[in-house]
Amino acid sequence: MILSPEAFSNNYIQIFLLTGQPGWEYVHLWISIPFCLVYVLSIVGNSVILFIIKTDPSLHEPMYIFLSMLAITDLGISITIIPRILGTYLFNSREISLDACFAQLFFIHSLSFFESSILLLMAFDRFVVNSNPLRYASILTLLRIAKMGLVFVAIVIILPLPFLLKRFQYCRANVLSHSYCVHAEVMNMACSDITVNIMYGLFTKLLTMGLDSLLIFLSYVMILKTVLSIASHEEFLRALNTCISHLCAILLFYTPDLSLAMIHRFGNSSSPLLRIILGYISLLVPPLMNPIVYSVKSKHLRARIIRVFINLWLHSGNANV
Repeated sequence: MILSPEAFSNNYIQIFLLTGQPGWEYVHLWISIPFCLVYVLSIVGNSVILFIIKTDPSLHEPMYIFLSMLAITDLGISITIIPRILGTYLFNSREISLDACFAQLFFIHSLSFFESSILLLMAFDRFVVNSNPLRYASILTLLRIAKMGLVFVAIVIILPLPFLLKRFQYCRANVLSHSYCVHAEVMNMACSDITVNIMYGLFTKLLTMGLDSLLIFLSYVMILKTVLSIASHEEFLRALNTCISHLCAILLFYTPDLSLAMIHRFGNSSSPLLRIILGYISLLVPPLMNPIVYSVKSKHLRARIIRVFINLWLHSGNANV
């Protein structure tokens, strides 16, 4: 029997189902606890960084301006992803509409692109501070930083992704393997030819994170060349020390993402659980760890943070009295 167009259209998917840990539903409540902690610590940590930098004029330097941009991006990533994850684990709220899914993946990919771009700007900042320390303030003026921030206009590269997905009808299994939406997985649910989406997805990945990572690598080659020319051993170590926080941020961001890409490309026999965990690490660990890394390594920032918490403790103690 040939189905009518009306009957066939009823078979199209109207919602996606998000997945927690398949087969682990009986411990979803316990699994949600680490996600809650990550969420709270990410929000508090990045908010404190922003508050300290905004209220302390001595921190209105290029490095800290870039750090505040990184903190805003990390806040956006946490707010975009973790509430949806908690809904899946805590309340078994697995359904997500197509439009909501497209919106979420747009923000996930855009904010990831922002983070990659900020890490590139910070690499340039580290190059300037090591190659021209005496002219650092005159080179990286607020006007130049604002012009460098125009890199975010390149969000137009990500903008077509949800529209390319929206033109499809979805008639395959509607269960996603994560508790959030990403382009590479959603497009595979489509009934139609997805060649354009595959090519455009690869293009955006190469043009954003691929190009950024290459330029970051070249920046550090130039930094290393500059640092190796320093005769004094102490100055050599001091110069390298200025880059440690940024190198940690780069490793936290790119290592899980690259590992996940390699598994998707070459590890077809790998455990689905490993892919799920790497997916969570690539999106949730940088917003959690970046404030900690920069707070530990920056004496000025650490001192201000300690002072803020001491003042809060003293005010709360006086209020109780």
